[in-house]
Amino acid sequence: MRDSSVEYSEIAYECADGIATITLDRPERLNAFTTTMATELVAAFAAADGDDEVRAVVVTGRGRGFCAGADLGAGGSTFARVGAPYGTIGGTPRDGGGTVALAVAACRKPVIAAINGAAVGVGATMTLPMDIRIAADTARFGFVFTRRGLVPEAASAWFLPRVVGISQAMEWVATGRVFDAAEALAGGLVSRVVPAGQVLATATGIAQEIVANTSAVAVAAARQLLWSMLGEASPWDAHRADSRVIAALGTSADVAEGVTSFLDKRPPRFPGLVSQDYPPVHPWPTPPTDLGPALPADGAEGG
Repeated sequence: MRDSSVEYSEIAYECADGIATITLDRPERLNAFTTTMATELVAAFAAADGDDEVRAVVVTGRGRGFCAGADLGAGGSTFARVGAPYGTIGGTPRDGGGTVALAVAACRKPVIAAINGAAVGVGATMTLPMDIRIAADTARFGFVFTRRGLVPEAASAWFLPRVVGISQAMEWVATGRVFDAAEALAGGLVSRVVPAGQVLATATGIAQEIVANTSAVAVAAARQLLWSMLGEASPWDAHRADSRVIAALGTSADVAEGVTSFLDKRPPRFPGLVSQDYPPVHPWPTPPTDLGPALPADGAEGG
C-alpha cells in the first residue's frame, strides 16, 4: 500500500508484506537532491517509524542512479542559504542533508540501502545512518564536497568515521574523488556488491528475512542500542543499557513466543508492536534545545 498521509512528488513510498520501499524519484536528474526531496524523505521515515505494519525499510533510486548529489541547477548560489527552509540550529540554518540523516537515525525500523547507481555527495552521506548498504557492481561513490569548496554534510563527520574508520574516511573526503563499488566494499562502506539487476532484490531479501523471523520490538530496540553505543565511553555503558532493556523485554509476550516457538520447532508469531511495546531505549540522537522552527518548504534546490 502507499502512504496516503502525504502527497509525494520526488520520492515514492510503498509498503507491502511488512517492507516499506522508499524510491528517490527524479530519474531525469539522476535523483538529485532538493529541498522538496529532503522534506518528503523526513516525512517518509516518520511514516515508516510510526506504522506497525512496517518491519523494515528499503531505500533505492529510480532509473540508473541512486542520487547524484545536490541539484546544482541554481549554479554558484546553490549552497547559499536564503532563509532557513529546514529551520535553524544554534541560530544557523540547518543543513538539509542532516535533516534526512537524523530522520533515518531516529527511525526504529532497520533501513537497507539498495544503491543501484551513482551515490555522490548527499547521495552517499544520506546512506551512512542506514544499517545495511548493498551496492550494484556498477555503482560509484564520492564524498566530493572539498572539490566544491564545502565540508561533508548530513552529520557525516560523525557517521563516516564510525562506519569505515578515520583513515579511510579522510582519504575519501580529502581527495573528493569518485570510486567504484569494489573500493566501497574493500573500505567497509558497503557490505555486499551484487550484479546491477539484483541489488533491489538482494536488499528486499534481507528485509524479508527480518520480517519472517524476528520480533519487531526486539529489532527496533537492538537498532537503537547498537547505534547509540557508538558514542559511549565504555562497555559499562552498554551493560547498563542492555541490562535495562533485557529486564523490560524478559517478561514480554515476544520473548515467551520466541522461546516457545523454538522449542516447538515452528516459525514464531511475535505479537509485540513497536507503537505499544517498545522498551526503555530512547531513539537517538536526542534533539537539541537550540532548534528553531522550519519554514515551509518551497522546493528550492540544494543539499
